[in-house]
Amino acid sequence: MEIKKILIEPKEGVNVICGHAHFIKSAEDLYEALVNAHSGIRFGIAFCEASQECLVRYEGNDQILTDLAKEYAYRIGAGHFFIIFMNNAFPINVLDQIKACPEVVRIFCATANPLKILLVEDEQGRGILGVIDGYASKGIEDDAARSARYEFLRKIGYKLPSSR
Repeated sequence: MEIKKILIEPKEGVNVICGHAHFIKSAEDLYEALVNAHSGIRFGIAFCEASQECLVRYEGNDQILTDLAKEYAYRIGAGHFFIIFMNNAFPINVLDQIKACPEVVRIFCATANPLKILLVEDEQGRGILGVIDGYASKGIEDDAARSARYEFLRKIGYKLPSSR
């Protein structure tokens, strides 16, 4: 067995969601989940079929993001792996709908950070061991960092303004 790392470095404003699904209709169902979750979302999806022709199946509404998804899915090549590149929305806007797809088994990550897909390969194929998402912790937030977090979440509209 050989362990490999595939680096993914999303461009500014692009988020990545990686997961495991189990059926040929995954790409189309994920497409429907994304467009129904957020009207302005732009994305590309690719899914690694694990039987029959073993093709990378893809969908999307943005050619650049779809091409990225196809390229990375093919490089990773692990059975039933899917990858979504998206902008004009955050993963928090679509994760519930993705998880509700009947064929989605698990989500490995949802991030805008650089990440590494850790995979193992043997004579049968490849499987995902996990991901390295971003960087290691550098400390514990102090009061100033905590206040900055509260302010940021309110600034982008994810929390109600408070009287703090």
